[in-house]
Amino acid sequence: MISDLLEIFLLSIIQGVSEFLPVSSAAHLIIASNIYKFTNQSLLIDISLHLGSLLAILFYFKEDIFDLNKNKNLFYKIAIGTIPLILFGYLLYSTGIIHQLRNIKVIAWATFFFGILIYIADKNKFLKKIDSDLNIKSILIIGLFQILALIPGVSRAGITITAGRILGFDRIDSTKISFYLAIPALMGASALGIKDLFKENIEFNFLVIIGVFLSFLFSLITIKFFFKFIKSFSLNVFVAYRMFLATILFYIIYF
Repeated sequence: MISDLLEIFLLSIIQGVSEFLPVSSAAHLIIASNIYKFTNQSLLIDISLHLGSLLAILFYFKEDIFDLNKNKNLFYKIAIGTIPLILFGYLLYSTGIIHQLRNIKVIAWATFFFGILIYIADKNKFLKKIDSDLNIKSILIIGLFQILALIPGVSRAGITITAGRILGFDRIDSTKISFYLAIPALMGASALGIKDLFKENIEFNFLVIIGVFLSFLFSLITIKFFFKFIKSFSLNVFVAYRMFLATILFYIIYF
């Protein structure tokens, strides 16, 4: 009982913190499961963790989301920007390629390479704003970058923020775009999980409720922290962390 709660607590921290930071939640969950054999990292728990993150971002942006008249044009663009991820995600999922990418070598190189890309993009000058400059072309470009997040170690938040910075949006607006795109992405991940859940006939248990709540809590704290952080600081600390993590993984793999 206590060990189950501890596992859910750890998995919720990993999901809640790393989902919205440019460090890759998938990579950290895979690494953690390799270090410590989680007995509760089942499909049902994965769904609860993603659902908690989804509820957190819906709660944080509730005013924007419920103001449909003001933001319907933005929602339309976000929907368009999600299309590439849906198409490629379903392709990799249905062919099973997505599972072949879940290994330490892929994570190590993706963590390293895309850490460098984040560093370079974050030096870009910002000239654009969401209200005036987020058009169909720019959201499609960001959406195409988001496809790379299907590779563990890339980070969905990291690659979409990077794409926004490359296009000239500041850190705040790049992060808002990234988080808006997270809503349909998390919905899609949850939907696929629920589909498999019915297929495998897995029984519901109380750990799911705890997982949703803890993932929601840690996700919400992370979202609030990250917005405050990027108002004053660059993304260099996350780049440094990615280089540190990649170095450790390279050592484990090649030495």
